[in-house]
Amino acid sequence: METHYTKIYTGSFIIAQLIQTRLEDIGIEPILKDGFKTGLRAVLVTDYPRFIEIFVHNDELDKAMPVVESVKAEMQAKKA
Repeated sequence: METHYTKIYTGSFIIAQLIQTRLEDIGIEPILKDGFKTGLRAVLVTDYPRFIEIFVHNDELDKAMPVVESVKAEMQAKKA
């Protein structure tokens, strides 16, 4: 089965929420998947500390990846 979506992030709920917000700010509507539950759906605050997967449509991949890299870099800078 062919898919038109690519996974761009797997990780904590908090970082996933930041990535989601930043993607929505530039007009991308990501799909979030909670690995511990079935189906694609919106993620609730009660789902923390589970890992979340973020998918975007392949047409938006080039715009989405710099957002993910930027958020990851910010998180690394805060750890240092």
